[in-house]
Amino acid sequence: MLNWEGLLASRAARMKTSEIRELLKLLERPDIISFAGGIPDPALFPAEKVSDAYAKILTGPAATAGLQYSVSEGYRPLREWLVGEMGKIGVPCTVDNILIVSGSQQGLDYLGKIFLSPGDTALVTWPTYLGALQAFNAYEPAYDRLTPMGNRAPESYRVQAEAAAEGGQVKFAYVTADFSNPTGDTLSGPARNQLLDLAEALDIAIIEDAAYQALRYDGESVPPILALDVARHGGDIEKTRTVYSGSFSKTLAPGLRIGYLVAAQPLIRKLVLVKQAADLHSSTLNQMAIAEVVPDIFEAQVARIRETYRQRRDLLLAALSRSMPEGVSWTRPEGGMFVWVTLPEGMDGARLLARSLETEKVAFVPGQAFHADGSGANTLRLSFSCASPAMIEEGMARLGRLIREALADGA
Repeated sequence: MLNWEGLLASRAARMKTSEIRELLKLLERPDIISFAGGIPDPALFPAEKVSDAYAKILTGPAATAGLQYSVSEGYRPLREWLVGEMGKIGVPCTVDNILIVSGSQQGLDYLGKIFLSPGDTALVTWPTYLGALQAFNAYEPAYDRLTPMGNRAPESYRVQAEAAAEGGQVKFAYVTADFSNPTGDTLSGPARNQLLDLAEALDIAIIEDAAYQALRYDGESVPPILALDVARHGGDIEKTRTVYSGSFSKTLAPGLRIGYLVAAQPLIRKLVLVKQAADLHSSTLNQMAIAEVVPDIFEAQVARIRETYRQRRDLLLAALSRSMPEGVSWTRPEGGMFVWVTLPEGMDGARLLARSLETEKVAFVPGQAFHADGSGANTLRLSFSCASPAMIEEGMARLGRLIREALADGA
């Protein structure tokens, strides 16, 4: 029998199973109350509008185009619509600044591939999006902590020195600026500017994961990092260092697998070459369907999602306040899909999950997986996007009871 492991590249050792993808299998069990998967509520998908769009495309003169090979950059009418949307959030650009990808996860993989050599350093928050770590891990980077923004000048020199000691260099800072996965936190305007200052001091790129940017429920909107970067350069996106990663997964439907990257043209041109080597182009048919529906329904669709998720967030926060014992704390996000819970010191989220699935039948994601350094054992992530009011109330009552029992047992 062939020893497959012996033939694999060294990077394969850093590829780990996603705890979240494994936990999604629990959604099939009717006895489990799940707050694990950060997935959109399928009841909110604009299924009828998308179905009508496919029917129109496949029965009209564009049917052949929808089924044929296409350009790697993406369907031009969709990119033109995105130019208008980016302008609304302070990012003047052209279609040549936009690359369509097969979901923002593919975009992160491309960015890891184009930036990272083995031993290079990526700056990430503790915790950070697990999918980003999975995408970057294949390219064998080191990670350094992107701490809360403050006076970072001394930090920039330390980061450079430590990266050089590893035989590489700092390449980028990765951050979800709005309603991050997993914490739900949002970077303030001053913090975003301080991150730009740090990136300029290190002469590195910023990857701004904006998957949840449209899902603000309250509070004041903060300009995207790319918008602040453009403003620093007199409105010229070609002088910026920020890559904006957007997606239709949270606003339309994740099954369409359409995302996009927005950046200066020299980087987009290089990313096009990466895409040509990977999959030639993203689904033309899906791009055409999105381009067909978004002019008419996008604003109303996003408003509907915001209202639904806002109500569920409020219910979850209220249930946590009623049900959690002293010593447990949590974030209060202004948008997105997640609440981050910090357990008393010494409690382990993974052990708590195993106990929960056995006794209380409540699923969540242990927080350690989101930490590049393996810390965060006493944390967990809750998603409210698919939870009904009854699920939230009962689920938090059970989880609170479980945590009290674990505290009593010294677990």
